[in-house]
Amino acid sequence: MADEKKQNLENKPVLSPPLPERKKNTLPNFLLSVQLKYVKLGYHYLVSNAMYLMLMPALCVIFAHLSTFTVDELWNQLKFNFVTPSKKSLLGGFSCYKPGPAHKASRELFMQLSAASEVFTEQSLAFQKKILEKSGYGEMTYAPKGLMRVPPDQSMAESWRESEMVMFGTIDDLLAKTRVKPRDIGILVVNSSLFNPTPSLSARVVNHYKLRGNILSYNLGGMGCSAGFISIDLAKDLLQVHPNSYALVVSTENITRNWYFGNDRSMLVTNCLFRMGAAAVLLSNRTFDRRRSKYQLIRTVRTHKGADDKSFNCVLQREDLDTQRVGVSLSKDLMAIAGEALETNITTLGPLVLPVSEQLLFFVTLVAKKIFKMKLKPYIPDFKLAFEHFCIHAGGRGVLDELEKNLELTEWHMEPSRMTLYRFGNTSSSSLWYELAYSEAKGRIKKGDRIWQIGFGSGFKCNSAVWRAIRAIDPAKEKNPWMDEIDDFPVRVPRVAPLVY
Repeated sequence: MADEKKQNLENKPVLSPPLPERKKNTLPNFLLSVQLKYVKLGYHYLVSNAMYLMLMPALCVIFAHLSTFTVDELWNQLKFNFVTPSKKSLLGGFSCYKPGPAHKASRELFMQLSAASEVFTEQSLAFQKKILEKSGYGEMTYAPKGLMRVPPDQSMAESWRESEMVMFGTIDDLLAKTRVKPRDIGILVVNSSLFNPTPSLSARVVNHYKLRGNILSYNLGGMGCSAGFISIDLAKDLLQVHPNSYALVVSTENITRNWYFGNDRSMLVTNCLFRMGAAAVLLSNRTFDRRRSKYQLIRTVRTHKGADDKSFNCVLQREDLDTQRVGVSLSKDLMAIAGEALETNITTLGPLVLPVSEQLLFFVTLVAKKIFKMKLKPYIPDFKLAFEHFCIHAGGRGVLDELEKNLELTEWHMEPSRMTLYRFGNTSSSSLWYELAYSEAKGRIKKGDRIWQIGFGSGFKCNSAVWRAIRAIDPAKEKNPWMDEIDDFPVRVPRVAPLVY
């Protein structure tokens, strides 16, 4: 019986479990999901290691270059570039000049003085009025006393009086805030684009403050509204080779000597835009100054487009054709030229400050345009990922509108620049420091914040400076031109179309 059951079990067929029905198109969907998975992994890997991939060609070039050096030459390069540490440039403090109430020049007063000069035609007066209405200026900008007289006084004596007032006023304030003695200053850089008397403005500062005899003194002229950055860059380089030093940088412009009394529209614009002001900055490379310094200079990037004739001539001091009166003309192509200079500048700055993901997108777009000649709009990286604060030269409303659009900045980011233009006007190379002072007065600067200062100047130049806040700035402990009225800002400035001349 047992053998019979065993035989029946052996002869009984074994039934396997039913196979699940396969869905239609499962294989293509599966392959698609696998492809997307590896595409995502590949992009993640590429972005994460983009810096290494981009550095490989540079390393090959470096190794090829090093192979041409002898042992002694290689040691000298290593000694001066790697063994010798780079000295950090610390910003101990800065000050901006705020003229007294007697220098306030409302738009109405400006037009009254222009009409009283009996130089401008009715068409020129109407043009200046339209410029002022669209300028974004308020009613409290400042002008020198020589131009507020009838007839105006443009003498050398009055020009010296204006420059000394703003320079000495801001330097006095800076020395009082930092408690640095004039004899401790080893480097002095003064920049004024249009007023270059003899002796120089830097020599006048040395004489007034009795600075020491071995001071390194420099006077920069003819370099436009971005000369303040050039002065900072020069001081930074000098601090690399002169240890334990203070560098004083003074940025200003003279309005008295350079007011245009003629009827060329391209030269009348500067009359409506420039106002009186100055800034003084104290840099240090002393290690023990770090605890009381505000900012550390991370880098400067300078762009010069002067090789191009159109760029060179877009801001030009010359005589007008009718009366041979001297003024500064602004080209109608100024905004386009400024945009090109900015693009070149951020092409250099971007890889130094942007996150890798933004660098990759920028690089791919650049390669597609330059190498493959594809018609693409230039990719503008999101610089808000690299900087917390933006100080854009308050050269005019059109400049600020253009950069706000191109860099995709918010009203909050543009507020320091717009309010500086409204309250103080275009104070040339010193305007960027009024903007930083605004952010400080608002209590916006926190420890570790990064600040991008952007300046434009004749030539044509676009220069940048990047700072990092060493500590949070307490507005209650600050003294700057905004402190007694900061609660009144921001104010609403209506948007208007730019004037075409």
